[in-house]
Amino acid sequence: MHHLEAVSAQRLYRLIAERIAEKIRSGEFLVGTRLPAERDLADILQVSRSSVREALIALELSGYVEVRVGSGVYVMATRGNEASFVTDAARCITELASDIGPFELLETRLLIEPECAAQAAQKGTDQQLAKIREAQESLSEAGAPSHYDRAFHAAIAAACGNAALDAVVSHVWDLAEASPVYERLDKHFVDSKVWDVALLEHDRIADAILERDPIRARHAMYAHLIAIMARLREDLAGSLPDIAARPAASGKVHQLRLSR
Repeated sequence: MHHLEAVSAQRLYRLIAERIAEKIRSGEFLVGTRLPAERDLADILQVSRSSVREALIALELSGYVEVRVGSGVYVMATRGNEASFVTDAARCITELASDIGPFELLETRLLIEPECAAQAAQKGTDQQLAKIREAQESLSEAGAPSHYDRAFHAAIAAACGNAALDAVVSHVWDLAEASPVYERLDKHFVDSKVWDVALLEHDRIADAILERDPIRARHAMYAHLIAIMARLREDLAGSLPDIAARPAASGKVHQLRLSR
């Protein structure tokens, strides 16, 4: 029987990762075995599933686990007892972004970018709106986000008429691009079908701004960012077989119970 202590929901995802890493280093989670389902870890640690997901991706970046889409999250290695996840993570997460989780970044964008879109619809110059249209067309033609996604949102921020808001949007994107955890979330859970939907969302934003409709622009941007968060927050276990329903190597049904 494995034991994981509850973690305060206010703590960062790195603390969750450290708790799980401790169990790997101690041998409670053996190399080659599958970790409990994301929803089970969230329940035992008393945190959100999105925080657990961030922790699992951070653990993968540090070499503790491997996320196998369609199968589960597997323990890949044990580290010495003196090792620390925080020490390992410092090698792959920049100093600036190390304590900021991907969902915190998205929540920040949600607070700022809808208003930027509304202000751009009201205050943007014809030249600035032309740049928004150009960025939107480039994004559609590329068929994938790449740097065109940032260029689109940056063009909107630049057209909002507030240099401080423009700078904040740029800084938040810098933090996101500096976060390997954010990047790995995209790699695992964002595919071409997801981006087809996102492109439609971008079209709605651009159309509202170019028609100088601030209310519709604000709502379109808000809906887009909420949709991104919803797509990334989809439970990993929802796309993977339930750990309790899969046979172990011995052929027996394996049930892993976690107690507080």
